[in-house]
Amino acid sequence: MSFINDIEREYGKATIVEKIIYINVALFLIMLFAKSFSTNWFTLASSFNVFTSKPWTIFTYGFFHSNFPHILFNLIFLYYIGNLFLNFFTKKQFLNYYFLGILFGGIAFLILNPGGYLIGASAGLMAILVGVATKIPSYEIRFNLIGGVKLWIIAAIYISISIIGLESRNSGGNMAHLGGALVGFIYTKQLEKGNDIGKVLEGIIGFFINLLKPKEKNTLRTVHKKTNAKRKPTVKESNVKQKQIDSILDKISKSGYESLNKKEKDFLFKSGK
Repeated sequence: MSFINDIEREYGKATIVEKIIYINVALFLIMLFAKSFSTNWFTLASSFNVFTSKPWTIFTYGFFHSNFPHILFNLIFLYYIGNLFLNFFTKKQFLNYYFLGILFGGIAFLILNPGGYLIGASAGLMAILVGVATKIPSYEIRFNLIGGVKLWIIAAIYISISIIGLESRNSGGNMAHLGGALVGFIYTKQLEKGNDIGKVLEGIIGFFINLLKPKEKNTLRTVHKKTNAKRKPTVKESNVKQKQIDSILDKISKSGYESLNKKEKDFLFKSGK
């Protein structure tokens, strides 16, 4: 039991990105031992009639992978891009991008109807990659052999590969990538206008979670106000902080992340948390 307790403890301490990775690994192990069952009940079939009988597969397909190289590449990619994403977005927004990417990737796959079934987290990853690339296009990721590459170029390469791949045997998977990329771009552009389209998804998920919660007894209790409670920031303070964040993001967009001084990097890191 100590092994299970260790796993639970490590999972509790993990970031939201790491938790998604742990879930994907756990489900991949299940699929190794029950591939037929997992494929039948959790992957997304291209037939709309099959999908209507298993509607949950529009999300579950994004948590299963066909083989070890498939999951290894996706999760390494998720780890690095996901943690970069969290420097500029919230944890809830990370989940919104991920789930909306999977949802719209699945819808795009169903529209194309290429036959077979869809599996893998790539559509969710594309939403996160394109979402953060739209936010900070000039941010550079450094590679040992070729040096710094701007984030928008990396996103453009993945999108181009997916477009070319529409003529390949994996046309359905590439169509799903493009669906995820599209929702990532739209989501960030809407956030810039002050519209969080992920709130709709949060509301739907929250509705079903509340349905599953046991009803609490209507008991009365006395609530004492704590005099030493932490003061919430005022609207004015929040606006000032947001202006500082926007100013730093503009600087990154124009000159890259390395142009920030230590104070600006520390402030951005704390704000991201």
